[in-house]
Amino acid sequence: MVSHIFPRHTHDELPTASGGEGCFIFDQAGKKYLDASGGAAVSCLGHSHPKIISALHKQLDVLAYAHTSFFTSEPAERLATKLINNAAGDLSQVYLVSGGSEAIEAALKLARQYFIEIGQPSKKEVIARRQSYHGNTLGALAVGGNEWRRSKFEPILIDTHHIAPCYAYREKYDNETEFEFGQRVANELETTIEKLGSQNVMAFVAEPVVGATLGAVPAVDGYFKTIREICNRNGVLLILDEVMCGMGRTGTLFAYEQEGIAPDIVCIAKGLGAGYQPIGATICTDKIYEAIKSGSGFFQHGHTYLGHPMAAAAADAVIDVLLNDNILTNVNNTGDHLKDTLHTKFAQHVHVGDIRGRGLFYGLEIVQDRESKEPFPSSYGIARKIKSVAKDKGLLCYPMSGTVDGKKGDHVLLAPPYIINDMEINNLSTLLAESLDEAIESCKVRV
Repeated sequence: MVSHIFPRHTHDELPTASGGEGCFIFDQAGKKYLDASGGAAVSCLGHSHPKIISALHKQLDVLAYAHTSFFTSEPAERLATKLINNAAGDLSQVYLVSGGSEAIEAALKLARQYFIEIGQPSKKEVIARRQSYHGNTLGALAVGGNEWRRSKFEPILIDTHHIAPCYAYREKYDNETEFEFGQRVANELETTIEKLGSQNVMAFVAEPVVGATLGAVPAVDGYFKTIREICNRNGVLLILDEVMCGMGRTGTLFAYEQEGIAPDIVCIAKGLGAGYQPIGATICTDKIYEAIKSGSGFFQHGHTYLGHPMAAAAADAVIDVLLNDNILTNVNNTGDHLKDTLHTKFAQHVHVGDIRGRGLFYGLEIVQDRESKEPFPSSYGIARKIKSVAKDKGLLCYPMSGTVDGKKGDHVLLAPPYIINDMEINNLSTLLAESLDEAIESCKVRV
């Protein structure tokens, strides 16, 4: 049968998914795959979770849709309250959208409108980091620092500014401690703000743990505290992108909790709906909300499916499970086992340069030479080959290219469901080791 689906890659022939259970997904031929990346760090509670399915059935019997220009809904209200009750800092209001890119777009527009409302319309510049990813819609893509994703669309992107990532493996000087490195790259923000003029800068955007583009890179200690201080001094909003690393992925509900800071705006998605419904959220402080409320009273933004009752019901059930079923404890305990297993299996691997991450969010950086950290030539297509070989073996992982500069370098991202057990982690690491070796060897032979 000829498919009329426009796929991500027109040369791929994809199997048809037909079911899922726990940490596994099945295709129509009956093949079983260990979902070691939760799709794209989405399926945090695995497949066919009975509590989430039950919540969706219950909500469908009551109300499927109500437009937010006319109504709020009970599941949306419950979800927002739970998020705020469990968010550190001064966050107070939740704007429900349908995914991560929408959440970032809403955050950028909210930041801009906030400064207009308080009489500072010159504040319009956005600063982010190289080798970051914040979504594929035009505003989010412009803020992101991934050159490969940006290049084709550069002429239609807004101007943004990028500083160094907190990527110690490649960017720390030999004579620096990790703390000194973190302070150096954090202070690039101050330098850039001074160059642009603090009166012109509205926001700094960053992922607490960098996901797809770098492969689970956490910041070094003290980095985000300095970033927060710089933003405070200069009247710049701190927008944290937790679309991939939030909602328990790193061991706490919000990843920023581990940095000892709080944002002005935080964006979440992916694990918020756990794959059961498309949903995201932009969460802001009371200061930002009150500026809108006491000013124009109207956030000049919106989408058709804002606060969708079915999506909110799914996310509400997900948050219940995360908070009440000992899930975050499991993320930390099982995350420790994942970390130990990866180090045992790969710490001495000739082509694994770095193992990094937190909770159940880990990355392996693949190199041609460990000593020099030299990546494989991009012509090898290492990441794509690892993905293909692993999939043939029944392992779904998230390899990406362009780790070093958007063109060179490869890594494998792992983001398994929070319900994964030690036996499944052992199986994951064995299959990944086999896939890595076979992929690299086949690429060497071919090239």
